[in-house]
Amino acid sequence: MRETELHLGEPPQVANVGVGVHGVACRTDVFRLPELWQLHLYQYEAELVVDGTPHVVRPGRVSLVPPGATVRFRYQGPSEHLYAHLRIPAAGPSRTVPVVQDAGPELPTLTGLLLTAVASVPRAPERTRAEIWTALWRIAHLTPDTERPGPGPHPAVSAAIAYIEGRLAAPLTVPAVAQAAGVSHNHLTRLFKAATDDTVVGYIRRRRLDRAHHLLRASTLSIPAVAASVGIPDLHAFNKACRRELGASPRALRGESTAPAH
Repeated sequence: MRETELHLGEPPQVANVGVGVHGVACRTDVFRLPELWQLHLYQYEAELVVDGTPHVVRPGRVSLVPPGATVRFRYQGPSEHLYAHLRIPAAGPSRTVPVVQDAGPELPTLTGLLLTAVASVPRAPERTRAEIWTALWRIAHLTPDTERPGPGPHPAVSAAIAYIEGRLAAPLTVPAVAQAAGVSHNHLTRLFKAATDDTVVGYIRRRRLDRAHHLLRASTLSIPAVAASVGIPDLHAFNKACRRELGASPRALRGESTAPAH
């Protein structure tokens, strides 16, 4: 078994979570969890065989084993890992996930999530569930899903969008976005147009105005504060952008969701 199908439509039910220590009394463990998924984050080297398929365990790797699988560990000595035993509802679309994979740059985040989940068990089991769900989402996206129909966005486009979404309130230029995405200005322009049918500048403008529209209608932030929060601090430019993109002035957009003052 090299891959498994993981559903993330609902948070998991956490049966147990903690720090496991193995390889002390015996160098080999063979077992099954008939009804529970096994999530392990490793800090040691070992051999792992899941339903006959061998995997290499080393520090920084994470495994996600489905219920009912026969697991055999062969340890080199005392071995400690973070673990969670879970019931994962078959809700929402599935994603193909390797049984064992490297956590890579996500290792510190995953370690923090699992440690917080362990510490939250006694007093805040709801937080434990939330932290494990977040960890599963990150684990599911450590590698591309090979089962999704059609090619996904180019990694540079995904990186560019993530950079933009996190900095809508700040000055944004296409060269800066391209640098963050690790490609040239011209290459990003071509990739972005192919993936979104929009330009980088057009996407930034649309997302800023989407956020502004929401804040104008749903918050009591002043109009200057809304303008600054979406990276258009010049009120004249903000007014023009709202009229051009949203069809009305900021004051009129705010009035769409409030009763006239008396």
